[in-house]
Amino acid sequence: MENSQESSPISNQKSKILNLLGWNRASYTLMSMFALTLFLLGYVWWPLAEEYLSYIPWEGEWWRYMDWLLIGIFLFMSLMIMAHANLKQDAKIVLVGMIGGLVIESWGTQTNIWHYYTNERPPLWIIPAWPIASLTIDRMVRALRGRQGIQGTQVNKDTGQKGNLSTWIPVYWVTFLLYFALFIPYVAPTFDKSFTWIATGLVIFFILTPTDYRIATLTFLAGSGLGYFLELWGTTRECWTYYTLETPPLFAVLSHGMAAVAFWRAFLWLEWVLAKLTALLPSPPQHLPLDTDS
Repeated sequence: MENSQESSPISNQKSKILNLLGWNRASYTLMSMFALTLFLLGYVWWPLAEEYLSYIPWEGEWWRYMDWLLIGIFLFMSLMIMAHANLKQDAKIVLVGMIGGLVIESWGTQTNIWHYYTNERPPLWIIPAWPIASLTIDRMVRALRGRQGIQGTQVNKDTGQKGNLSTWIPVYWVTFLLYFALFIPYVAPTFDKSFTWIATGLVIFFILTPTDYRIATLTFLAGSGLGYFLELWGTTRECWTYYTLETPPLFAVLSHGMAAVAFWRAFLWLEWVLAKLTALLPSPPQHLPLDTDS
């Protein structure tokens, strides 16, 4: 009896912590997949990892040479992706992030807007970082939406958007038009590449066709916030370098926000397509209950 009474407060405290973090069974599955991905990347590209680790004097003051920024980024992303995990929804986010990341990395490296120290165009080991970042941004947007609460929200009769539209519409247009004004001159030297024209067309399309001003703006801000630390690490460690040699350029930071919005829109399209395909599938036969009276 005493043991059960003593363990009860500990169990309750543990439940409160898990609820606060938003962890569930799917969280541990997702984290296991994340860890497996890191292990496979380290195994396949071990020479790169070995070279990176060789700079740390393990027999001396190793803690002074540890990459605490990278460790902090990994810890933050690990905690975020575990929050309120939903494997069915997260699988779609991962799919969009993988494909979108490959497209973006191909564009940037093929046009020499940025290049990696391995001179790969693009390096395959960087692609898994995109879906992990997409999951993290998804959790950040949820947290931002939660902090706003639901009081004082309005619903647009035409679009069904929730939120104070009188605030979010001007914030949206100012944010995205400023980004576009930064985007054009930065990519202008590569306008001789068809890849850049496609990228520019997609940016214009996404900006001019907002589906939800509030979520689009929050997604852009969350993506840019995470993007700053990712770009700070990558450019100061010379893992990748932009043609302007900035560490990092503002264009790159805000482009993470634009990419996050593009991925979110692609996710919505994917859900729409899957819903249409599901509706076309024949419904399973319904079995009538047996007549026990006869």
